[in-house]
Amino acid sequence: MSDVSTVLVTGGGTAGHVLPALAIATALDERGHRVHMVGSLRGIETRLFPESGFDSTLLPGRGIARSLRPAKIVDNVGAVIGLVRAFLTAIGLVRRLRPSAVVAVGGYASVACGLGAVLWRVPLVVHEQNAVPGAANRLLARFAAASAVSFPDTPLPQATVVGNPVRAELFDRPHVVRSDGRRQVLVFGGSLGALSINRATVAAAEQWATRSDLAVHHVVGHRDWPTLERPTSVGALEYRAVEYEDDMPGQLAAADLVVCRAGSGTCFELAATSRPAVIIPSMVTTGGQQIANAERVAAVGGAVVIRDDELDGDRLVAVVDELLADPARLEQMAERMGTLATPNAAATVADLVERHGRRI
Repeated sequence: MSDVSTVLVTGGGTAGHVLPALAIATALDERGHRVHMVGSLRGIETRLFPESGFDSTLLPGRGIARSLRPAKIVDNVGAVIGLVRAFLTAIGLVRRLRPSAVVAVGGYASVACGLGAVLWRVPLVVHEQNAVPGAANRLLARFAAASAVSFPDTPLPQATVVGNPVRAELFDRPHVVRSDGRRQVLVFGGSLGALSINRATVAAAEQWATRSDLAVHHVVGHRDWPTLERPTSVGALEYRAVEYEDDMPGQLAAADLVVCRAGSGTCFELAATSRPAVIIPSMVTTGGQQIANAERVAAVGGAVVIRDDELDGDRLVAVVDELLADPARLEQMAERMGTLATPNAAATVADLVERHGRRI
């Protein structure tokens, strides 16, 4: 590929797709390539793409629901129409920009743009964040020049294990020990929140009311914040609830233990900061993606996994108390979590793009 070329980076819908896309785009930009982002009009990329400073196009339509309920079938008719409109827009975009390569990270928008790349014979590189590939990447990987995967044994053709690109500021941050001796537990369930985790955390906080040696930082999330009944103070426990956390790198560095979901981005952020975790994977993600992610993390010894349908305040207290009472085990878990870290993931994807992109 020439020293300067245009690369389309496409995907979105959730932070789990958008943040890796932006990390890859940044790596390509730093090498002198012109980057154009392609997302959807309904995802978080409507805010994050413009903030990034990259040129971007947002496609119409929405994803297809995986349900046979009559209401969903009707919705899917509209979704198919939207997908056709997005595909036509993407075809025109690929033809106009004549990119050297298209990078697809998954999500609704990547399908239209990826198929546009196939139509115009533009080399396609797929990046899959999860241990179990999503539907979009399973489709596009059939036509891809290369597939970059985050976990070993992810079943995509032409696969190269690169890890999941996460924010550079997460790496090389030492664990911050509190001067007052309190052990800090960080709890979060994603930007929207996870109701089962939120309820269990509130119930656990009430049981920890006598713990003057413990602090809980609870990131509730936008969806549950208006309705979740949460205490303003809990006895001797230091309990803080926030709707959203702007400084997640700082909170991860300060945490002795993390309680969270098992999205790929979360797993690799834990790895980047070497934080031990109690992971509660969502049981409703496509193809059991979070369950598979959690199994990979638990297999290296970096986390303890609790099934979502077995989670309550009593179970959370029992697991967290057992871990905090064993500093040597926590230290070992932190070291093993760190073995999953992939600081060069975005650069490695950029390498694949430069290797397979067409010369202009």
